[in-house]
Amino acid sequence: MLYYHPNTLFSHKRKPQMGTSTSSTLSLLSIILFLSLSWAASASDSIHGAFLQCLSTHSQSSHPISAVLYTPDNSSYSSVLETYIRNLRFNTSTTLKPRLIITATHKSHIQAAIICSKKHGLQMKIRSGGHDYEGLSYVSEVPFFILDMFNLRSISVDIKNETAWVQAGATLGEIYYGIAEKSKTHGFPAGVCPTVGAGGHFSGGGYGNMMRKYGLSVDNIVDAELVDVNGRILNRKSMGEDLFWAIKGGGGASYGVIISYKIKLVKVPETVTVFRVARTLEQNATDIVYQWQQVADKVDDGLFIRLTMDVVNGSRSGEKTVRATFLSLFLGSSDTLLNIMDANLPELGLQTSDCTEMSWAESVLFWTNFATGTPVEALLDRNPQVLTHLKRKSDYLKKPIPKAGLEGIWKKMIELQTPAMTFNPYGGKMAEISPSATPFPHRAGNLCKIQYATNWDEDGSEAAERYINLTRQLYSYMTPFVSKSPREAFLNYRDLDLGINHNGKNSYLEGRVYGIKYFKKNFDRLVYIKTKVDPGNFFRNEQSIPTLPY
Repeated sequence: MLYYHPNTLFSHKRKPQMGTSTSSTLSLLSIILFLSLSWAASASDSIHGAFLQCLSTHSQSSHPISAVLYTPDNSSYSSVLETYIRNLRFNTSTTLKPRLIITATHKSHIQAAIICSKKHGLQMKIRSGGHDYEGLSYVSEVPFFILDMFNLRSISVDIKNETAWVQAGATLGEIYYGIAEKSKTHGFPAGVCPTVGAGGHFSGGGYGNMMRKYGLSVDNIVDAELVDVNGRILNRKSMGEDLFWAIKGGGGASYGVIISYKIKLVKVPETVTVFRVARTLEQNATDIVYQWQQVADKVDDGLFIRLTMDVVNGSRSGEKTVRATFLSLFLGSSDTLLNIMDANLPELGLQTSDCTEMSWAESVLFWTNFATGTPVEALLDRNPQVLTHLKRKSDYLKKPIPKAGLEGIWKKMIELQTPAMTFNPYGGKMAEISPSATPFPHRAGNLCKIQYATNWDEDGSEAAERYINLTRQLYSYMTPFVSKSPREAFLNYRDLDLGINHNGKNSYLEGRVYGIKYFKKNFDRLVYIKTKVDPGNFFRNEQSIPTLPY
């Protein structure tokens, strides 16, 4: 709807200093401006109507697309849009909303969306679970619609062949539950947040607490189904190895719409062990963190010890301190784990009472902060435990930070207070896989990946800018300690600070800025494949893979 104030059309009260000619000219300009805006709105409405008609034309009578269309005048539009917004920064009255949401329930809906979007020039955003940190799956600065994949979430587990077909709209929790229903000794190496959608998670790499044993999600994908820019449904054989390689870590939304992935299940013991132990600076955290850096990427590859550092109240009133929390999954018994910890990280002082044995599926709930004993059915809940405003950034640590460096970091964190850092250890299987095996290049030579995390509850752009700036300050302070030339980053920790692609004549140069950080030497191959399969750059977003400029 186009709104205007009537006084922008005609001015009945002439200001003394204005001559008649000036006043008439301004009135004429106002009329021209109004007519131009009216024409633009009319043209936009015309395109919108033609787009809807196109969708109807390409709809199959057995699966009518009209049943899954939501426009702003539909009473369910807002709830459909907001249900999968996972970052409240992008759920404001000023956030540009989609002209339409298509909640696809059939492959033909995807095909129609692509064909009609190409024909009528309305940008398409593809949303699986809505966990993109920068909201790129449901936010745009140009007129757009959302292709929402949450209804396409079937999971077919084949324990005999140790595989499963997983649709893009399935959540990780649903996948884990589906596997656990069939077997107590199988799992899959992916993220620890059950509400994340498979489509975005897998296509961006997909890491979790079994990556030191089995690698990333993309290291365990054996087939895929995709709708390409021409509306064709392709599998690994028909798409070819180049495109199959690209959608395993290069970001599927740059190449097509992922319908499903075929994953290779991995073996897990019937009983695994977890622990969560916190130490403050007053409890020797500096020495423990320093030693963690020496061993976390070298210990038994069945052991994953995540380290999170945040600022909390100190023992003295009014003072702040840094807390280091060690969160672990071990693919084995507590007795074996204690022996490993005593030999490698005795500074932590891990006790039998700190350790809990449980099934692998239960360990996912433990990692997500559910109470011990929570039924595994909680994995099926699509609602996040926490919904807030957030900013994330990433880094890679190549060598240990000296104690003096750690002490400087603690001082900076206490100054900033809100941002936290999480160190996720590498080594094991991650160091054995070639950096060119998939688009994800961060393999051997990395001690850990760092995530910077800031959450806040206040609404508004001023609060957002303040907290984002705090995150940037910590990121800047860490510059001497992390990877260089390029300063590497993880695609699934989406960060628009690294660069934005306006998808115009400078698209390749803009894309290279962030592309080298995410993909290193693999960026050039991703661009080559993109140019081959989508030369018109139809599948695009603010950090998509660009085409070659010639």
